[in-house]
Amino acid sequence: MNRRTFLQSSAAATALASAPFTLRAADKSGAKKFRTVLIGCGWWGNNILREALASGACELVALCDVDSRQFEPTLKNGAAGISDAPKLFKDYRECLAQMKPDIAIIGTPDHWHALPMIAAVKAGAHVYVEKPIGHTVMEGRAMVNAARATGRVVQVGTHRRISPHNVSGRDFIRSGKIGEIGMVRCFVNYGGGPEKPLPTVEVPKELDWDTWCGPAPLRPYNGGDPRNPSIGAGNRGIHPRGFRNYLDYANGTLGDWGIHWFDQVLWVTGEKYPKRIYSTGGRPIAGPAILNAKEQTTDAPDHQLATFSFDKFDVQWEHRRFAGNNTDKGENVGCYFYGTKGTFHMGWQKGWTFYPTSDRDPVITEPAKLNAPDSQNIKELFADFLHAIRTGTKPVSDIGEVHLSTNMALLGMLSLKVGKSIAWDGEKERILGDDAANQLLRRPYRKGWEYPTA
Repeated sequence: MNRRTFLQSSAAATALASAPFTLRAADKSGAKKFRTVLIGCGWWGNNILREALASGACELVALCDVDSRQFEPTLKNGAAGISDAPKLFKDYRECLAQMKPDIAIIGTPDHWHALPMIAAVKAGAHVYVEKPIGHTVMEGRAMVNAARATGRVVQVGTHRRISPHNVSGRDFIRSGKIGEIGMVRCFVNYGGGPEKPLPTVEVPKELDWDTWCGPAPLRPYNGGDPRNPSIGAGNRGIHPRGFRNYLDYANGTLGDWGIHWFDQVLWVTGEKYPKRIYSTGGRPIAGPAILNAKEQTTDAPDHQLATFSFDKFDVQWEHRRFAGNNTDKGENVGCYFYGTKGTFHMGWQKGWTFYPTSDRDPVITEPAKLNAPDSQNIKELFADFLHAIRTGTKPVSDIGEVHLSTNMALLGMLSLKVGKSIAWDGEKERILGDDAANQLLRRPYRKGWEYPTA
């Protein structure tokens, strides 16, 4: 979709045509700006775009989304500092071919990370892609291989690697002050309850639902309006923002939140691969998953427990979408590192705290330093991305490392699906002695789409 077509079909044509766009080809230092495109113009894509433009190093030349309702709020979000009249596209392939960007920001749903990222690096762009990097393990492997083959910088949105309190917490743990780590527990617990199915509704004329589903299965549409989440299904429908708990398009809470905390574990300890994984869970509170022509519910587990065994310690995962509370040191997300000298809690909005084994020793804590409005550190992560591009160095959230963190979440879901523990060869990326389970390291793509070659 080009700009002319969009303006002819959009009720916001007059407002967009009069938006205060200015062409700025260089940043304050006089350096040429990076030609930047945003692929996936939803809530989180806009969060990244805002920081990209605030850096002064990026010139937005195009937006790409299969839902043209996303364009108006995105243009308003970035009105100060966008190039004049960014071109609008529905197809990421046309966007990359015509615009030849220096940077591609990919803020699409999980099932749409692999294909645009691989196409972008092959087109010569550096990429900032959201986590988890892929929907299946072999998608992630193909993404890493493409990044290495092209020599492009690929930063993943695991911004906790650069949050000040996470960095200082890592230094504290690695200094030996908590002793030898024997176990780590990661958790994300939110409120919720029984789930009522949402009715199938007509696909909005502005949305290409077939392409939104893309390589994943085509499900009935039950979404709302991205311009106003209070209209329609809001966050519970598949689009916008509700896709995380529909397993055709994501991997539930484990795929969404788990990758953040697993990434912290690997980043802090230097480990790469669990040797054995076992997971269990279900929907006793949400109720049975429903999918028919008239209505559907989500199908991700409303709670899940998983254990990941490494050579020197075990990692436990726990999440639930009911009985939410903040009993874990005041937060409902985070991870505990249990060491011989005490317990270290790595949190989010309240920073970190170390509880020494001896009552005679003081509790040590450090507050978080997070940015508004999202209580994240995307600004710092994007700055690191730009530094890596300029210097040819590896970014802090390099795709090769975050592939390993993503794999932990995906393997936890795989164990849940097969209903038994699995033994993992991380070097070969194969499940030992289980051909049926290995089939789940990838999945068939829908007709018209080709699974990326690893």
